[in-house]
Amino acid sequence: MSHDGVGLRAVMRSVSFLTAGALAVPFLAGCSSEEKVSKPLAGQDIAPVARNLVADGGTLKWAVDALPETLNTFQADADAGTSRVAQAVLPSMFRLDASGRPVPNPAYLESAKVIETEPRQVVLYKLNQRAVWSDGREIGAADFLAQWRALAGKNSAYWTARNAGYDRIEKIERGADDLQVRVTFSRPYADWKSLFSPLYPKDVMGTPDAFNDGARRKLKVTAGPFKVDKVDTAKKDVVLTRNPRWWGKPAKLDEIVLHAVPRDKRAAALADGSVDLADVDPADAQRIGFAARRSANPLQGSGKTSVRRLRDWARAHDLDSDDVKAGRKKLRKAISEYLDDQQALRGIEVRKSLEPAYTQLALNGSTGPLADERVRRAVARALDRRELARLVLTPLGLPAVPVGSHLALSGQPAYADNSGAIGDLDTKEAQALLGDAGWVPGGPVKEQKKTQKAAGPEHDKSMHEKKSDGGKDGDHIVGEDGKSGGRGDGGDRHLAREGKQGGAQGAYAPQGTAAPAAAAVQPLAKDGKPLLLRFVLPTGAGSQTLTSVAERISAMLERVGIRTTISKVPDTSYFKDHIASGDYDLALYSWPSSAFPATDDRPVYAKPVPAADGSVNVEQNYTRVGTDQVDQLFDEALATLDEGDEVSLIRKADSRIWAAAGSIPLYQRPQLVAVRKNLVNAGAFGFQTPVYEDMGYLKKGAKLPAGPAGSPSPS
Repeated sequence: MSHDGVGLRAVMRSVSFLTAGALAVPFLAGCSSEEKVSKPLAGQDIAPVARNLVADGGTLKWAVDALPETLNTFQADADAGTSRVAQAVLPSMFRLDASGRPVPNPAYLESAKVIETEPRQVVLYKLNQRAVWSDGREIGAADFLAQWRALAGKNSAYWTARNAGYDRIEKIERGADDLQVRVTFSRPYADWKSLFSPLYPKDVMGTPDAFNDGARRKLKVTAGPFKVDKVDTAKKDVVLTRNPRWWGKPAKLDEIVLHAVPRDKRAAALADGSVDLADVDPADAQRIGFAARRSANPLQGSGKTSVRRLRDWARAHDLDSDDVKAGRKKLRKAISEYLDDQQALRGIEVRKSLEPAYTQLALNGSTGPLADERVRRAVARALDRRELARLVLTPLGLPAVPVGSHLALSGQPAYADNSGAIGDLDTKEAQALLGDAGWVPGGPVKEQKKTQKAAGPEHDKSMHEKKSDGGKDGDHIVGEDGKSGGRGDGGDRHLAREGKQGGAQGAYAPQGTAAPAAAAVQPLAKDGKPLLLRFVLPTGAGSQTLTSVAERISAMLERVGIRTTISKVPDTSYFKDHIASGDYDLALYSWPSSAFPATDDRPVYAKPVPAADGSVNVEQNYTRVGTDQVDQLFDEALATLDEGDEVSLIRKADSRIWAAAGSIPLYQRPQLVAVRKNLVNAGAFGFQTPVYEDMGYLKKGAKLPAGPAGSPSPS
């Protein structure tokens, strides 16, 4: 997840089904045969060209958030950098296409299919006869066997982060020859295509020591178009070089260097040439867009330029406010440096798509007013999700369509807009639900003792009982100062770590966007307590946009009498200390979409259960809202081998998740990637797994085909 994102698959969601009579949920069937298949809302933007137009050689310097702590994707501290390395250097039996669907990878597979269902499910893999590890050994059954044994969950000496699917395997055998692998399952497993992608050599998976420590900083044996040359902790680089034993089309690049660069330093790194490709936030995308357009230079010409003209120019180009306030000499220097920077960025463009991830509003259903499903549903009915999508995506020129599913995105087989299970924007219905729950306008409010404790399972005396203290410790109550929302430019990340496109980003709105004015509605109270929800947000780079969305949401809630306290917390503690621990009422973070929702999303929506020590096991269900019905639908989807039935069951589960209103999907996250203009077959990949061997630089004299690729102007 990401607080508007985390690593690659360190993320998730929340669930539950309402009792009969509480909500009229339409009949929850799968799609009919006549239903149209959805399409991705935005395609790839990678400047695609044929391999014969790509020059041989060169280095691609690719910015990542941090140097990977491990090169083993099955360990708990694996991140997006870990996955990027694995994609380039290791086998994957299946990879994702442009619609996020798993397709066989011909570099490693001739075929893979279910050949028996009774008495056991058996999958037969026929491997590419040319596929070998970098030490010359054939990829085969021994590698599949070692990976299964390491990930099956039966040997605690292996420090594995996940074993989903591998725990359903009964045995692995050699087939009719060395190029065939038979995998027999003890229980039916619908998402079998998720397994052995990536596949590590038996050298890594064969012993606990090799698994736990051997693959953290080095991979001696690989089998992709690239191999790991070195991990340089001093320079914060992972250097990948061509694999001389690669049997496929040879890599165009000599090497790919994954270089750790903080988000707020990426535009400078692109300008000085230390990076060629980097995910960027909207502000840097705008900065690069300005550089692509020639703008007047107020320093040109003879004579002294008036301070007023210089300041007007500086404001128009979004220079730092301190620079704008400076005297003529300092202001001229700041403008000169800005113009030099703009000149250096003219060789860069921004390629844009939508990430396979969405930002959601999470509602903590474990305590306080939101423990009542009627209040959660009222929050959902008070939201104008189309307006929120437009706020974030329209300035970037991307489709502003609200996400209609918790379990898939448009273009994926399981996608269907199931939001009708909760209903569209309806403030009157929201107010009726709140009234039914006992919250009445202008009710008497007892004076409460001030406390700094927040909402969450460990804090029963929470912000719900707290009278405003005027905004101490970064908190302020929306509407208390007579404003409905705000400018959205206060405080400032993706898990998507959105602050990092993975900490708390996920919302993108122009700085200074005003929230809509709300009609005056009396605050609600019940049993002497005000209806006051604590909205927790991260600070740090990139989080200003999340603040814009949060304040717009707060203004929408105020229209129905729900007040919010916006509380800013450090980005470094946002997820661990607040989201995962349940120390919040409302929060914004993102979940990545999976090609295998029955496997990957079940723990995100699983019903919390008591543990032996008296605690509650929530798995990855950080809203703590779940039901037996949803769990059962996931279990049924996981056990069917009929793809149509699996899709139908996933959609039924999603409708019930909507009905419970534990989390409200808002919009698909924008993907903004700054690249050198002559870098081709790379950029905003969308759903699709990158093809590393085709990336490179355009040959001299060759021209890019006409198309949508280019620099957006998020201004």
